[in-house]
Amino acid sequence: LTSTKFLAPLLIKMTGPLLRVVGDRNPSEVKIAIIQTLGLILTKGGPALRAFVPQFQTTFVKALSDPSRRVRVEAIKALALLMPISTRLDPLIKELVTGSLGKGAASSTETAGAVTIQTATLEALSVVLRHGGEKARLPASIPSALNAGTELMTNEDEGVRESAAKVIGAACGLLGVDVTSDFIADAILNDSGRDSGESRHCKAHCIHRILASPVGTELDEATHAELLALTKALLIDDNRKVREGACVAIGAVLGRASRISECLSEAESSLLKAMDLQEPMEIHQAVAKGLSVAVRLNPDVLAGEKGLSLLDASLKLAMSGVQRVQYSFNDFLWLALDVQSGEGGLESYLEIASYENSRTMKTLFTKVLVRMKGVSDDEII
Repeated sequence: LTSTKFLAPLLIKMTGPLLRVVGDRNPSEVKIAIIQTLGLILTKGGPALRAFVPQFQTTFVKALSDPSRRVRVEAIKALALLMPISTRLDPLIKELVTGSLGKGAASSTETAGAVTIQTATLEALSVVLRHGGEKARLPASIPSALNAGTELMTNEDEGVRESAAKVIGAACGLLGVDVTSDFIADAILNDSGRDSGESRHCKAHCIHRILASPVGTELDEATHAELLALTKALLIDDNRKVREGACVAIGAVLGRASRISECLSEAESSLLKAMDLQEPMEIHQAVAKGLSVAVRLNPDVLAGEKGLSLLDASLKLAMSGVQRVQYSFNDFLWLALDVQSGEGGLESYLEIASYENSRTMKTLFTKVLVRMKGVSDDEII
């Protein structure tokens, strides 16, 4: 409630001591509380804290190597909050690129720990690129991030590959359509016939992240058609992790389609097959996330008769006995029916749905969807 200009002197006095006490000797719970407090201070103080940017940056980057996952997650969030007042992004990007390739100070950590730190560093790099990458001044900064992500596309750890795809998507969003088109042709569509499961898995996630980035709207129809064909092939892959990634990627393909009806008609049967009740829970959750991506990128992608089959299948899974699947499809239906805007989306569905599905959807809307606070973009886009 207090104006920032009155809070600034107090926030400045608090910042120094907090930065000094967030050391290694504190328990993880204390570190989490301090980093969260520093994030709140950044939100409230803004430009008034610009003088502390180097100390903030050092503190948050160091926390990426903490043994506690929650500390690492909070550090990544805090780096995103730091970006609006950061001006020299190139040294930070260079440090994160080095760490993401396992060449930083934490590379001597035992293998499992090194992988978690590498994943956290990649996540941080993607956040820095998304929230502040346009401030990079050196010509090599963003391409170095893209190269790092590309190098890790066949990494043996799935978390590293998924985080690398986020970096690739963020970098492509900054480098523009020409560089992105070349990357897609060379790294995603180029199939030698000997692609490993790791490579196919990362390709699926790259399709999602690239299309969800700003450059996704600039890709030509021919490239989009090739990505659709590849994603459909990955949807029936023998490797379940590849299929999970493709279930999300197909949503991004739908969301960026210029010819929605044609794209939907090509993808619908594959999606409905993945939504069969006999499919594993993880596949169902991935489909729900993919459909959520589609609706976030284009709110009208499933509007009207063309999306009815997928909405009906989603309703069925939202009423299934598996709680995690229910939650995932509740999130999707909350977005698809635009619940935050009122009952308009529900009424549109009721006009074209069967009597039984109309009754079920109305019950779900009244008892569950209207009580939801919202769906975070962080887990979707």
